[in-house]
Amino acid sequence: MAENSEKVASLMGTRRLADAVRAAKIAAAQRSDVVIDIREADRARLEILAEELRPVAEELDPHDDLFDFALSGGPTSRLWIDGTAHVMMARDRRTYRFVRETRLGRVTLVESTEPRTVADHVTTYVAERIVERDRAYAVTDGISERAGDPARLRTQPERGVEPLRQIEHGPTAQKTNEVPRAGGSNEFVVGLVWLLIGIVLGAGALFALASWYGLRLG
Repeated sequence: MAENSEKVASLMGTRRLADAVRAAKIAAAQRSDVVIDIREADRARLEILAEELRPVAEELDPHDDLFDFALSGGPTSRLWIDGTAHVMMARDRRTYRFVRETRLGRVTLVESTEPRTVADHVTTYVAERIVERDRAYAVTDGISERAGDPARLRTQPERGVEPLRQIEHGPTAQKTNEVPRAGGSNEFVVGLVWLLIGIVLGAGALFALASWYGLRLG
């Protein structure tokens, strides 16, 4: 128990020392106009915000390459959330500015002097990006389309059952689900009528021919 207490006290002391160093950098920058001190103060403030966001970064998958949570240096220090969004300090060096780069230009998502307020907005942004990515995966894999389209489900035959139109009994056999045409009986009646008319006309022609031949003989 004594060793554990010493470890906890040591960690807390290290955390308090780091916070004290950041506070000293910020105080020194406020008393000086040196560019280096101002950059150090900006970086110190962003480190405070990074500490607020540490629990969020730890909950993400270590292999997830969508988010960065990386602090970059240079003339302007930035805390990168992902490839398009980052937090920077405003011109007053006290206001956190959470921005995102888009095709239409830079969009400011939130501005605040409180790191906790900015951290809450960043957490909401991360959650929205995760939901957007999951929806994009659901659309591209095609599973949701097959599962959500009732018409597609009706056209898909069950496994092991062939569609009725594909069942044939021979190379020249008709498809089993074809319905006989309703006009077949009508065509038969019309053909029979024309046959009777032909018989009557033929008999009349033979009778006329026989009468004419009898007159000539007489």
